[in-house]
Amino acid sequence: MAENEAPDFLTVPPANGEDTQPQVGMVAQYVKDFSFENPNAPAVYNWQNQPQIDVQFNIGTQQIADDLHETALKIEVTAKAPEGTAFQLELLYGGLFALRNVPADSLQPFLLGEAPRLLFPFARRVVADAVRDGGFPPLMLDPIDFNALFFAQMQQGGLMGEPAGQA
Repeated sequence: MAENEAPDFLTVPPANGEDTQPQVGMVAQYVKDFSFENPNAPAVYNWQNQPQIDVQFNIGTQQIADDLHETALKIEVTAKAPEGTAFQLELLYGGLFALRNVPADSLQPFLLGEAPRLLFPFARRVVADAVRDGGFPPLMLDPIDFNALFFAQMQQGGLMGEPAGQA
């Protein structure tokens, strides 16, 4: 410690009372866009083959205001059997996050890793209910480690973060 520096426990907070600690809060979450198609009903209910399910994810972010960011989780599900398409689902599920005093190097990891982790259980429920309401067994998506995916993508040199609504 330098001769003129005070120890951490003696530092005085800013005189104006400004809070400089990072703060994160979820302001809202919502279905931004949703589509469920059952193009071969009612014949699909007599098909003998199990459909193959393909699930795709995309995550997008955008800054709404100085301390307000949106993270949108796009989920696309297609169920196809040899007879044709059983169903297609597309969900764009968003969340507004208030972020104050978050360091710039922590912003993307939060918006593209942690925020989708917070949104996923609710988006998963929308998917399961919609598939069930479409006349099929509920589709329970497996949990996803969005933080690990984010850091793996960073190591590969690809940045995520394109607006999910514009993919």
